[in-house]
Amino acid sequence: METDARQHRAVLRRVARLAMLGRGMLPDFSAEAIAELDGIGAAPAGGERFLRDLRDLPWASIDNDDSRDLDQLTVAETLPDGAVKIRVAIADVDTLVKKGSAIDEHARQNTTSVYTAAEIFPMLPERLSTDLTSLGFREDRPAIVVELVIDGGGSLRDSDICEALVRNHAKLAYDSVAAWLEGKEPAPEPVAAVPGLDANLRVQDLAARKLKAFRHEHGALDLETIETRPVFDGEEIRDLETERRNRAKEIIEDFMIAANGATARFLAARRSPSLRRVVRSPDRWGRIVDVASPYGVRLPSTPDPKALARFLALRREADPLRFPDLSLTIIKLMGAGEYVVEFPGEEAPGHFGLAVPDYTHSTAPNRRYPDLITQRLLKAALAGSPPPYGPEELVELARHCTAKENDANKVERQVRKSAAAMLLSSRIGERFDAIVTGASEKGTWVRLLRPPVEGKLVRGHEGADVGHRIRVQLVRTDVELGYIDFKGVD
Repeated sequence: METDARQHRAVLRRVARLAMLGRGMLPDFSAEAIAELDGIGAAPAGGERFLRDLRDLPWASIDNDDSRDLDQLTVAETLPDGAVKIRVAIADVDTLVKKGSAIDEHARQNTTSVYTAAEIFPMLPERLSTDLTSLGFREDRPAIVVELVIDGGGSLRDSDICEALVRNHAKLAYDSVAAWLEGKEPAPEPVAAVPGLDANLRVQDLAARKLKAFRHEHGALDLETIETRPVFDGEEIRDLETERRNRAKEIIEDFMIAANGATARFLAARRSPSLRRVVRSPDRWGRIVDVASPYGVRLPSTPDPKALARFLALRREADPLRFPDLSLTIIKLMGAGEYVVEFPGEEAPGHFGLAVPDYTHSTAPNRRYPDLITQRLLKAALAGSPPPYGPEELVELARHCTAKENDANKVERQVRKSAAAMLLSSRIGERFDAIVTGASEKGTWVRLLRPPVEGKLVRGHEGADVGHRIRVQLVRTDVELGYIDFKGVD
């Protein structure tokens, strides 16, 4: 189906809104939530309840260039014995978004912000998430601060959590910070403007790399996938831009993993229930073994994250250009993550991909509802108060958050596919190299190597399984439905 180039963004916006509604998600805030928002005054600037004033530390945010919903700040301190204390400040959203309020009910229904090419559907109203509850530049904000002491070998020696007042002294962007750390560009202007921040960021970079190395030694999987986003020229879609990891993103990623683990253990130590993020041992481990076999690697017959991590490290070094394709195969075969409740005295399954037994989501409360739940549990534990959620309520929230996260992923994927269908609509009949990314009774899916677009294999898929490389021909696109259909060819 051809689409007028002048209407690309409008079509995608319609697709996105219909997809939201079709998945039972709310694209707009209710009149009650808007009225409630109008009654919220200025952001809290402090008070007697804050145990610590940490505003003078050289806190900085590192995020996407255009991000305004800033959930975290980080700062480092080198200790006399050579260890490093990392502090992660997490926006205190609960102060303004109260449990059971109209705004909270909207967030509870969607459970996440939904990011599509045409429109962003924030979990919280933008006046909150990008202003009053965001850790904005030069703003005094309440925060939950996770302190992590990392020894020279990258292991976590100690951790603690407190409430504090913080200030963002530099709003930084991933790409420019990474280019500077890698010696490709001079220090970004905001780094140079804050005395000592350049040295602090280098300490953070080194600590993050040590954390990562330690995790990988213990079986954490080093995976890399190709993420794309449409590039518009006015209202017309022109291309798909590939987003890749870099050293600045890895600083935040590694610190957030450590902070999430420390949060889970903090709650367990205080006999509080917690909402854990788990990835169970892969059901399709046998197929993962088959994927490794042609590379001359024999994985154990039972799931073993350390053996899988070693195989992935070897393949990344041997063939970095094709490693994202292998990563995608492993991710598909591992299965999706889910939320479960861990009650005192019990033990949740853990996170197979990160090789950690204790893990929660806590570091993005402006855009993820499980993080806001965890924040409320933390604040209750810090105050010595009963949990704000009952056992049955937590179990139902875990189920609901898992389901809505899957729905949000499907909305985002549908809009990406509609955008890709726009780009490919003039290329019917062309042939492409592809990798099989899904195979079940519902159908077989493939992703092109170039451009990195996913679609359904409607014919010629006999025997195709996840990880297989095949040659396909584009036979149909439908922008409104997001359909991209291929057939297998020799």
